[in-house]
Amino acid sequence: MKRVRINAGKVGLVFKRGDYQKVITQGTHWVGFRNMVKVYDLTKAFVAPIALEILLQDQGLDAMLHIIEVKDAELALVSENGNLKQVLTAGKYAFWKGLMNYKFVMADLSKIYITEAIGKAMLSHAQLRTYVRVLEVAAYEKAVLLVDDVYVKTLESGTYHFWKNDIPIKIAKADMRQLQLEISGQELLTKDKAAIRINFYTQYKVIDIEKALLGSKDYEKQLYIAMQLVLRAYIGTYTLDELLERKESIAEAVFGDIKTAATQLGVAVLSCGIRDVILTGEMKDIMNQVLVAQKRAQANIITRREETASTRSLLNTAKLMEDNEMLFKLKEMEYVEKIAEKIGEITVSGNGGMVKQLKEIFSVNK
Repeated sequence: MKRVRINAGKVGLVFKRGDYQKVITQGTHWVGFRNMVKVYDLTKAFVAPIALEILLQDQGLDAMLHIIEVKDAELALVSENGNLKQVLTAGKYAFWKGLMNYKFVMADLSKIYITEAIGKAMLSHAQLRTYVRVLEVAAYEKAVLLVDDVYVKTLESGTYHFWKNDIPIKIAKADMRQLQLEISGQELLTKDKAAIRINFYTQYKVIDIEKALLGSKDYEKQLYIAMQLVLRAYIGTYTLDELLERKESIAEAVFGDIKTAATQLGVAVLSCGIRDVILTGEMKDIMNQVLVAQKRAQANIITRREETASTRSLLNTAKLMEDNEMLFKLKEMEYVEKIAEKIGEITVSGNGGMVKQLKEIFSVNK
């Protein structure tokens, strides 16, 4: 016989010629010289030296072990004292009871939804991350969930976890904020065949995500095309002059017509307007010529108007002077004074009055 000492936190399995005999726990034990004792740590998983099914025939040993059997398409999550330590795939496993506080969570990988009691922190664990799909929807987004290309539900903002398996999962996301769509440099013909380019904008918002993402392909592109068609239809009914004068009313008409088409796409149009009307090179030169001619005509009208008013004023003054000799003399002296300002030196003789001589100087010889 030989003495074997089993320390605290250990157990021993006794074998004789390779056959399992019994389990021994903490303390001093006597065994035969031909017996071999294998010592195991109770803080670690038990790795059976022979078939586990043979060992478990010993009810005493069976009572000391947690037996975990993981099937295909399953996982076993092993936590020690509240912390995830292992992720077990298909197979049979044994853990010692008593010393460590084990918790086992069985997960079914054949489904996509994680219904097991697994916290988000645990789902982010490096060992488990391989088996989990993570899909994120931003705070300003919504998404539709497609499982095997079939719509399932609408997802609000947040982080979503699904088991990773052969079932395809996709999400399609839409921005739920107010958005702006620009139609830049759209070339159009007016009613009078003037070639122009228009920059048009629309502010819109997605209101029905199922319609927007499932009812149409690329709702933003379809909204762009619908706006193009409506804009083209309206521009073609106005001459260039009418277009330049009625930009606001045209934008309101386009807004009214596009609302129905947008609703069918799951979108609400909030506002729209014409930002710029750009003339082509030749048309721009023609318009500049028209503008210059208009301004010249306006200047001529103003000049003629001022000349007419001046002539009328002179006529009124002449009539007053004709009836009043004193007024005529005063006006005559006023003009003599203005003329005299332009002359450096005037010489008069002593004969007759100065005013009379000045009058004779400036009078026209008849």
